[in-house]
Amino acid sequence: MKVKKDKVKLITLGCSKNLVDSEFILSQLKSNDIEMVEDENDAENVIINTCGFIEDAKQESIDTIMRAVDLK
Repeated sequence: MKVKKDKVKLITLGCSKNLVDSEFILSQLKSNDIEMVEDENDAENVIINTCGFIEDAKQESIDTIMRAVDLK
C-alpha cells in the first residue's frame, strides 16, 4: 500500500540569512518524508519564511501570504 506524502511549498523572502534558514527547514522536511513541490497550487501546505524589518519587506510578505491564502 502506497502512503500518501504531504506536499509542501517553501517560499523564501528576504535576506541571505532566510535562505540559510530555509535550507535547514528544507532538510528537516525531507528527512521527515515530506514531498517538496515547486508550484504552490500542488501543495497542501505553504511555508513562507520571511522577515519584516523594512516596510517593503513587510508588504512583500503580506502579499505573498494573501496569495497563498487565496489558493486554499
